Amino acid sequence: MTVQSESAVGSVSVPSLPAKPSMLARITDKLVSPFFAILLVAYWEFHVRYFEVDALLLPPPSKILVSLWHGLASGLFLEHLGITIYRALSGFLIAMFMGIALGALISQFKFIEKTVYPWVVALQTVPKIAIAPLILVWCGYGSLSKIVTATLVAFFPILVNTIIGLRSCEQGKLDLMRSLKAGRWLTFRMVQLPNALPFIFAGLSVAVVFSILGALVGEFVGSKDGIGFLILDANYQLNIPRVFALLIMLAAYGITCHVLLRYAHRKLVFWNDQHNVTSA
Repeated sequence: MTVQSESAVGSVSVPSLPAKPSMLARITDKLVSPFFAILLVAYWEFHVRYFEVDALLLPPPSKILVSLWHGLASGLFLEHLGITIYRALSGFLIAMFMGIALGALISQFKFIEKTVYPWVVALQTVPKIAIAPLILVWCGYGSLSKIVTATLVAFFPILVNTIIGLRSCEQGKLDLMRSLKAGRWLTFRMVQLPNALPFIFAGLSVAVVFSILGALVGEFVGSKDGIGFLILDANYQLNIPRVFALLIMLAAYGITCHVLLRYAHRKLVFWNDQHNVTSA
């Protein structure tokens, strides 16, 4: 009997831990994206100069970098970038608080879902570029109209991901809390909200980019400052290298926000693998 038990125990296979990637593999993984970007820029420069492409159609990267340097050195780009970031970030923060709060209410109360959610969906189907002139009339020519536009654009991804995250909680966990006589608020705080956090961060990653687009749309419609104003001014002057330089600055801001949100996700939702969560 003992021999059989020992042989049975000995035959149990222990799952092996996944092998850690080598140092060379980790370095290669980190350098693939920058190396590809360098190759792309080098080919861009070669193609434009070798085939003598008109700079009004596609300027070489060297001219774009010169334009970017002059704009940064003069302080013009940074001044207007700060204005656009203020508008986009304000709209993003307002959309974050409104989206999470309304998403929590919709997921908890059927009455609010039936009365409010259809109108929110209807508002989302309306192109924001179509109502931006109305927002300009209602909110004025200053920053408020741009913040409102950024809020409207960034609001829906946060709302939808919050609702999906709160409703995707396992029924077994909810039954356990119900068996422990836990109230709705305690169940929401201890079970549903932690379960929804990965989805909420996925929505925030999308919304932070959309908020930039919303602020730019507001500045395109009517503004005398901001990156959108500079892009329009450069277009009127046919200064295409400056347009590309401004787009590079916006891309850098968007990437920075995305990286910061991923870092916050990794620190605050440490029990979840962020690669397994897909935004709605």
